Amino acid sequence: MSERLAGGKLILDSPAEAVARITISNPERRNALDHEILDTLAELLPRLDRGIETRCVMIAGAPPAFSAGYDLTAIPRETFERDAEALVAHPFHDAMEALAAHPWPTVAAINGHCLGGGLELAMTCDLRICAAGAKLGMPPAKLGLVYGHTGLRKFLDTLGLARTKELFLTGRNYEAERAERIGLVHEVVEDESFEGATIALAEAVAANAPLSTRGNKRAIETLNANPVLSEQQEAGLIALRESCFASQDLREGIEAFAEKRKPRWKGQ
Repeated sequence: MSERLAGGKLILDSPAEAVARITISNPERRNALDHEILDTLAELLPRLDRGIETRCVMIAGAPPAFSAGYDLTAIPRETFERDAEALVAHPFHDAMEALAAHPWPTVAAINGHCLGGGLELAMTCDLRICAAGAKLGMPPAKLGLVYGHTGLRKFLDTLGLARTKELFLTGRNYEAERAERIGLVHEVVEDESFEGATIALAEAVAANAPLSTRGNKRAIETLNANPVLSEQQEAGLIALRESCFASQDLREGIEAFAEKRKPRWKGQ
């Protein structure tokens, strides 16, 4: 079963066990991100944190594009300054924050062109799988736009200083193979097998121990955001690790491994 949201511009379905897929379906605008899509994403993502029912969230685009980024072209000239800034400052930021804060692993399924804010959307996900025919790029230099510092920080954290400067100062679009080499994406898959590969990746992530995936994501993000941990942060991470030893799932995982069977996770 699928659910159409944001006036039909977002489709929510479940292509595999414990996997929720959100597909951007705004094809006449190359899946550009407008107020309605962004507001709905910000509201929807917290709702997908529902116990262990959903353990991986995939963000996809309706073919042939993933997303062309902010939808600025539809804003009237007479209100452009006000409305363009409002789009970037409010609903886009809120949607990215909701995605970044999601406690379960997230996967960007980059099936086609992924540009501007669409690329930041993909970069906000934990994992990025890309179709061989896709192109990825950051066009602010070609548009006269200074990109938001919170978005730039994501690229610096992932690509480093030199590659972030290259991406934003040249405005080039990258072929999928090059995007993989510089770390924009984790894996490139041939176009004809792309959808199956994305579902298989999300399904494999969702099949792992929920306490482990959720806990490891939290620990990694805490360490990345805080190169020097406070005493409270370090104590919290130690407590998080120690909690797994008392969990039912750890015992179940060990027993399932020994018995060569699929674990039955409870998230406890």
